[in-house]
Amino acid sequence: MSDLQQERSEPARPSKAWPISSTFLALIAVFLACAVWMVYRPDHARALVFPFVFIGFVISLCLHEFGHAIAAYHCGDRTVRDKGYLTLDPLRYTDLQYSIIFPLVIMALGGIGLPGGAVYINTQYLRRRAYGALVSAGGPLGTAVVLAALLALFAAVPQLASTAPVLYAALAFLALLQVTALIFNLIPCPGLDGWGIIEPFLPAPLRAFGRRVAPVAILILVAALFFVPGLSAWFWQFVFAACSLIGLDARAAFAGLRLFQFWQ
Repeated sequence: MSDLQQERSEPARPSKAWPISSTFLALIAVFLACAVWMVYRPDHARALVFPFVFIGFVISLCLHEFGHAIAAYHCGDRTVRDKGYLTLDPLRYTDLQYSIIFPLVIMALGGIGLPGGAVYINTQYLRRRAYGALVSAGGPLGTAVVLAALLALFAAVPQLASTAPVLYAALAFLALLQVTALIFNLIPCPGLDGWGIIEPFLPAPLRAFGRRVAPVAILILVAALFFVPGLSAWFWQFVFAACSLIGLDARAAFAGLRLFQFWQ
């Protein structure tokens, strides 16, 4: 979602270095351990799909927000370093309700990925209009990198579908979440990155209006995707077309969604 916002009033937490956080490295380790476990203990694979996909989603969230932060850093806002946004630490980006619970519910019910984290940018340091657009575009670029890595894995290990079908379905679902996150997040709706990309070039009253309605606009858009049949059909047609274009197995992805929904 769009993270190009005015700075909060509280002071930034200082960060003396720019390392990759131990929390992020632990997430990577657990994600890989789940994958290995699913391969060598296929009888446990079904139970591991939920934590595997959820952890993968959090990792992709970190990379999405890092994309915003690194773009902001190079566009002039060096405060993102002091806030720890460049460390890939999920604790710096996430809020329990809006970054974990709400996206997880939408992901579980509708198979749609919602980047729910946030980095807060000092817009006064972005000297050019184009910089604001670049910062907003940095997040979707991070999501695209995750998607490209998953597609590269499928290409490098074509036998994965036959040797580890549950792992393959889980990875396909994780890739589908990246596709839906990209498409959804690039809609030019206030509060999303699609709006943030065009916002610097809009008239000031329209920018102010977008900032006021952003939280409600996102909720309305999500509700519309679930309850407005025409809009929902259009969105998924676009998703399926994108999957076909990039060679993502949509059937396997929805099989992964069903496996993810362990309560059914």
